[in-house]
Amino acid sequence: MARGKVQMKRIENPVHRQVTFCKRRAGLLKKAKELSVLCDAEIGVFIFSSHGKLFELATKGSMQGLIERYMKMKPTRVSHAEQTVETETLDAKKEINLLKQEIEILQKGLRYMFDGGAGTMTLDELQVLEKNLEIWIYHVRSAKKLIRRLSRQNLQMDILFQEIQLLRNSEEVLTAANKYLQDKIEENTEVTNFIPMATDNTYPLTIPDDIFEC
Repeated sequence: MARGKVQMKRIENPVHRQVTFCKRRAGLLKKAKELSVLCDAEIGVFIFSSHGKLFELATKGSMQGLIERYMKMKPTRVSHAEQTVETETLDAKKEINLLKQEIEILQKGLRYMFDGGAGTMTLDELQVLEKNLEIWIYHVRSAKKLIRRLSRQNLQMDILFQEIQLLRNSEEVLTAANKYLQDKIEENTEVTNFIPMATDNTYPLTIPDDIFEC
């Protein structure tokens, strides 16, 4: 009979839980010994039961020796996250130092320009100053272009709002004219309804007899 799949959750029955613990613990320790023999690996296993009882296995030597070896190896083993943080810290320090140097050169260049050429500047410092001035000019021009573009957009929006307002005014005028015409049509219709209609009754023509007397 095939063995059913065991659901991974805490076994509520304490007897079944203890039996499962003993079986699985023995299986785990057996697998650790097999791995050590097959692969010539040093393996140390700690197991604490639910009652606090300790079970341990050291495949080679003693558990104390494995712990000491682990403590010696731990400081040299740096995780990827720690390496990333350390690299980012070094990069930040390097960038800060470069910025400090640039600030010093810029301050020196400003003093050199505004103090009438007082002091001296090396060729490298002048090149750095020129580079930063070009960057500043580029940012200023970019900001001007952005402001002009925004101004054009605002102008276009104002024109659109004005056109919308004109259309609204035209709509109001046309609505008022339409209402006026409808009122006139209704008035003419009411007057027409009061005009007497012609009938088919005929009246005989009578001529007085005294007209033919001489």
